[in-house]
Order: sequence, then C-alpha cells, then structure tokens
Amino acid sequence: MMMIPRKRDLDIFDSIFDEPFFEGRKGRHNELMKTDVKEKDGNYILEIDIPGYNKEDIKIELNNGYITVTAKQNKNVDEEDKDGYIYKERFVGECSRSYYAGENLKEEDIKASFKNGTLTLVFPKDQPKEVEAKKYIEIE
Repeated sequence: MMMIPRKRDLDIFDSIFDEPFFEGRKGRHNELMKTDVKEKDGNYILEIDIPGYNKEDIKIELNNGYITVTAKQNKNVDEEDKDGYIYKERFVGECSRSYYAGENLKEEDIKASFKNGTLTLVFPKDQPKEVEAKKYIEIE
C-alpha cells in the first residue's frame, strides 16, 4: 500500500499548484476554459466556458488525437488604458486548452456550437480496437 502525505486542504489537486514550480501559473489560468464533460448516446459532450470571446475569436484544431481549443482577442492594451479603466479583472489575450479525444477521431466527426459564452463540442466515443483472437495450430 502506498502512503500519500495529507495536506491541510481537502482538495489536494488545487494545493499542488501552490508549489514553487507553478509560481506565476495560478490564478487566471485556473479560471479560463472551465470544462464539463458528459457522455450521452455514445458521444462525448464537452461544454467549455469561454466568456468574453466571439465565435470568430475561437479556433478548434484536431491533431494526433487531441482537440485543441484556442481563443484569441486582438485588443491593444494601450487602447484599454484610454477607456478610463482603473482596474480590470477580465482576461484579454489568448488562451488555449487541449483535450484527448482518441486516435481514430476525424475533423468531420466533431460538431461545434457556441452560444452565450459556452462552446459545445460533440464527438463519438473512441471505439477500442478489437484484439484478434489467438489462433492455434492443431497438432495431429
């Protein structure tokens, strides 16, 4: 049996990002592209929150079994300063996230829609490759 040290926090996965290696990566990164994954009727359904972006700002790519979603806004920081903002918490820039979907998936298998800041991707579950039954040679 393996012993895992217990931290004070109940959520050990979030506390991992408090380690020095991840310094500067916590914060906005954890708030971007929150994703829910469902399984329904032989399909996976990903619901990805991308608030503040338009459909035209989002690109979806399939490469080696990974679906990568990238959202990019082309706003200039100097222009925002002219708008009179004192403080901003909304993220402006580029963010991306990848999801493993399976080696047999093709672009035409993925259906995408974007409504009210939520990108929905629907694609079939990766069917496991059938393993051939062992064939034996009969001894006479």
